[in-house]
Amino acid sequence: MSAKLLKSGMIVSAMTLISRVLGLVRDVVTANVLGAGAMADVFLMVNRIPNFLRRLFAEGAFSQAFVPVLSEVKAKHGDDAVRELMAKASGTLGLIVTVVTILAMLGSPVIMAIFAMGWFQDYLNDGPAAEKYSQASVLLKVTFPYLWFITFVALSGAILNVYNKFAVAAFSPVFLNIAMIASALLLAPYCDDPATALAWGVFAGGFLQFVFQLPFLAKAGLLVRPRWAWHDEYVVKIRKLMLPALFGVSVSQINLLLDTVIASFLQNGSVSWLYYSDRLLEFPLGLFGIAIATVILPSLSRQYATSNHEEFKGTVDWSITLICLLGLPSMAGLIVLAEPILLTVFAHGRFTAFDASQSSLSLIAYASGLVPLMLIKVLAPAFYARQDVKTPVRIGIIAMVANMVFNLMLAPFISYVGLALATAMSGALNAWLLYQGLKKAEIYQLSKQTLWIIAKAAVAAAAMAGLIYWLLPPISAFASMAFSQRGLWLAGLFAAAVPTYFALLWLFGVRISDIKRHTVAESLR
Repeated sequence: MSAKLLKSGMIVSAMTLISRVLGLVRDVVTANVLGAGAMADVFLMVNRIPNFLRRLFAEGAFSQAFVPVLSEVKAKHGDDAVRELMAKASGTLGLIVTVVTILAMLGSPVIMAIFAMGWFQDYLNDGPAAEKYSQASVLLKVTFPYLWFITFVALSGAILNVYNKFAVAAFSPVFLNIAMIASALLLAPYCDDPATALAWGVFAGGFLQFVFQLPFLAKAGLLVRPRWAWHDEYVVKIRKLMLPALFGVSVSQINLLLDTVIASFLQNGSVSWLYYSDRLLEFPLGLFGIAIATVILPSLSRQYATSNHEEFKGTVDWSITLICLLGLPSMAGLIVLAEPILLTVFAHGRFTAFDASQSSLSLIAYASGLVPLMLIKVLAPAFYARQDVKTPVRIGIIAMVANMVFNLMLAPFISYVGLALATAMSGALNAWLLYQGLKKAEIYQLSKQTLWIIAKAAVAAAAMAGLIYWLLPPISAFASMAFSQRGLWLAGLFAAAVPTYFALLWLFGVRISDIKRHTVAESLR
C-alpha cells in the first residue's frame, strides 16, 4: 500500500510542481507589474478573499466531508450510486454557491469593510488608504466569481481522486497561473491600473479550470446533470460533516486571513510582504503536504469503510514519516535562504530589495511552522476519514483563538512579522493537539522507529542548513549581483544542499526502500 501511495504522491507532486513553478512565474510577473505598494495591496486583498473561501469552503471543508462519504458509497453501493450522489451534491452545492456569489458581488463594499477594516476606516475619515477601499470594492466584483468556478473544480477533482485519477485535479491550477501571467503581460500594458487586468486574469483562470475537467469527467462516465437534494441521506451526512470541517481542516487559512485584516492597519506594504512570503511557503506546503494529504484521504476513507484498521494506522504512519523527511529540509532551507530567494525571484521592477528584505522576515517566521502546517494536512484527514468532526473542530477553535492571542501579543512589538510568527505558533499547537487526539483515541501513536527516523532527518536538515549558511555570500554582495548571478548562486546552493541532506540520511541508515514499505506492523518489530 505504501508503495502505491508513494507512486500516487509522486504523480500529484509532479503536477503540483508544474503548477507551483508557474505560480512563482506568475508572482514574479505580478511583483514586477505591481510592486509591493498600495496597488499591490489592493489586488492581493481582493484575490485573497475568494481564494480564502475556496480553500476554506470548496477545497477544504467540502473535500474533507465529501471524499469520506463518496468513498463509503463507492465501497458499499458501486458506481451507479456514486453518479447519483454526484448529481445531488453538485446540484445542492451549486445552487448555494451561486446565491453566495451573487450576493457577494452585490455587497462587495460591505465585504471589503469587514476584511479591510483599516482601509474602510480611512474611507470614512478621508484618510490615506481611502482609495484602496474604493478600488478594492470594485475589483472584488471581478474576482469573486472565481469561487463559483473553483467550487465545481474541487467537486470534480474530489471525485476523480476517489477513482485514483489524481493528475487531473493536481494539474488544473496551471490554468489559473497561465491566465494571470497572460493578463499581466498582454492586458496590463493597456490598462491604467494593472490591478484591474490581474483581477480579470483571476476570473479567466477560474473559468479555464472549470472547463478543463469536464472532458475527464465525461470520459469516466461521471458527468451528470445536477439536481437539488437538500434532504438526501448522503447529502445530509455531507452537510453535517462539512460545517464543522470549516474549522477543523482550514484553521491555517483562517489565520492567514486574520493576518491580512490586521495587516490593513499596519504600515504600507504589510499585506504585500506577508503575501509574497506566504507564496514561497506555499511551494513546499503544496508540493509535499497537500500532495500527500490528497492521496491518503481516499485510502484512509476506504480503509475505515472496510474496517481495515491496521492499514489505516500504517497509512497515517507512512504519511507522517514522509512529511517530516521532506518538510524538515524544506523548513531549514527556507529559513537560511529567505532573503536570497526573495531577491532572486521577486526583486524586479516595482518590487525592491527593501521589499525583499522586509518579506524575508515574515518568511522566516512562517517557515518556522512549516512542518506543523504540513502535518495538519495529514493528521486532520485521519479524523475526517472516520467521519469524526467533533475532535478536529474543537482543536481548530482552540488553535484559532490561540492565533488571535498570539497576534495581539506579537503584532504591537514586531508588526507584520508577529502575525506570521503567530500563524506558525498556532499551527504547531494545532498539529500537536491533533496528534494527541489520535493518540488518546488509540487511533495512532508514533512508534520508536518513526521517531528515530524523524530525529535523523532533523539532524541532517540542520547540517544542510549549516552548509548553506557557510557557502552563502554576504547578503549585501548577493543583492548587488545581477539576476543571472543570483540564479546561478541559488542553483549551486541547491545542488550542494540536496545531495548533502540525502547523503546524511543514507549515512544515518535511512533508505528509500524503507519508505516504500514503511508500515506500522514493520515499525513495531
